[in-house]
Amino acid sequence: MAHALEMQDGEVAFALRGAPAWHGLANVLFDKDEHVNTQTMLDSAKLSNWNIQLEEIEKPANYRSHKNSFFVTRTNPFDNGTDILGVVGQRYQVVQNEQLFEFGDNLLDGGASWESAGSIKNGTIVFGSLVIPKEFTLDPNGSNDKTTTYLLVHTSHDGSVAVQASVTPVRVVCQNTLNLALGSVKQSFKLRHTQSVDGKIQIAREALGLTFEYMDSFELEAKALFETAVNDKQFNDIITTIYPKPEADKKMSLKKWETKIDLINDIYFKSPTQENIKGNAWGVLNALTERLDYFRLERKGNTENRFASASGFDVPSNVEKNKLFRQVKQLAGVK
Repeated sequence: MAHALEMQDGEVAFALRGAPAWHGLANVLFDKDEHVNTQTMLDSAKLSNWNIQLEEIEKPANYRSHKNSFFVTRTNPFDNGTDILGVVGQRYQVVQNEQLFEFGDNLLDGGASWESAGSIKNGTIVFGSLVIPKEFTLDPNGSNDKTTTYLLVHTSHDGSVAVQASVTPVRVVCQNTLNLALGSVKQSFKLRHTQSVDGKIQIAREALGLTFEYMDSFELEAKALFETAVNDKQFNDIITTIYPKPEADKKMSLKKWETKIDLINDIYFKSPTQENIKGNAWGVLNALTERLDYFRLERKGNTENRFASASGFDVPSNVEKNKLFRQVKQLAGVK
């Protein structure tokens, strides 16, 4: 169910989100019980047979260069035309979508399931998400707040993004993503390319090992936040310390600040996504990150960018969430 924000009698009404944000970017969605193989996923998502190639760019007459440049091209799966995805140098290595996802079947053998896949930015970025059989529930007999685990695999075809897999915890009740850096525990890794069966199995083992280790550490952090009580005054002190009130003479800045603080308060105190976790540092963190995921204005009206930010593809958004995580821990006195 898509997120909706309405004004009713001066109050903000919230609708639950029913799926992770990257569903808004996907070409195909699968039920977790379908257990489709990787090739079926690629075919269904229009990601197979792109035939990524490099085509050297001809230099104008009388121009000299010690470096060659190339167009990265693909066969468009919707009309079979040829698209230019980017311009790269001579050291760029082509990666086919089949190569990116080829280790997926070995992840399926470990209990994972393809959940969605697609491309964004006119084919420049391709991604797939897997549901991993690793979840935890905070206070199962009370708040019953569940977090599930996804592995996002993505790369670019213009040299802007490395081939990588990233662990993404998602809080079920609001589908809020919490891509947090947890000390020395890795959250993502770059994929090596190999054509051997043994190599694919090893990559899958690394991906699953990374996922389980990260989620074990994430659960400990979440429990520590959940078990740290925060009263209403402390909540206000925390958010106004993180977002301090601007000087009174800056009217526009003051208005924006008031709007932001009001929105965070509305999420924390009125949203059904917060009903079971108000009154602790876990609730504070989720209110702050929920605003980033679902209430921040789209950049230049670009819905795709907003979905990408909420999905964890957006590096600045992840950096901001990590900063909030550290600030909430410190200000709430989380041990």
